Amino acid sequence: MKKSILLVLFALTTMISQAQEIKWMTMKDAIAAQKRNKKPIFIDSYTVWCGPCKMLDKNTFSDPKVAKEINDKYNPVKFNAEGNEEIQFNGTLYTNPSYQEARKNSRNAMHQFTAYLRVPGYPTMSVINADGKIVKTIVGYKTPDQLLSEL
Repeated sequence: MKKSILLVLFALTTMISQAQEIKWMTMKDAIAAQKRNKKPIFIDSYTVWCGPCKMLDKNTFSDPKVAKEINDKYNPVKFNAEGNEEIQFNGTLYTNPSYQEARKNSRNAMHQFTAYLRVPGYPTMSVINADGKIVKTIVGYKTPDQLLSEL
């Protein structure tokens, strides 16, 4: 009986925590989703070495109100601004030709899409409308309330 109760509690906790997470997608998936649902694309540009980026994940993106707002109103993308993902956007292929695999867990070369987004520092959040235009740029760490007021 105790095992059954624990199993039910675990399942409920798992469902609740999943419901409160942002459903991050790749840029490719966000572009395809935007064609169907016309929602803006919300991009979190981060790096693996960025302390405020980690704080944003831990404190802000994990907030249930923030997760709901972003999931409901945007196609959310988590973009490693120094990664090596290939991004096809508005007829241009963006890459990171100077990326070094040996430095994947530390500072690396800046991705070309980072320059396109005009990211001045990390973290930077960008909103791209259905016409492919950057309509909002939010720079730096934000608390849940600060981010919600910006969105």
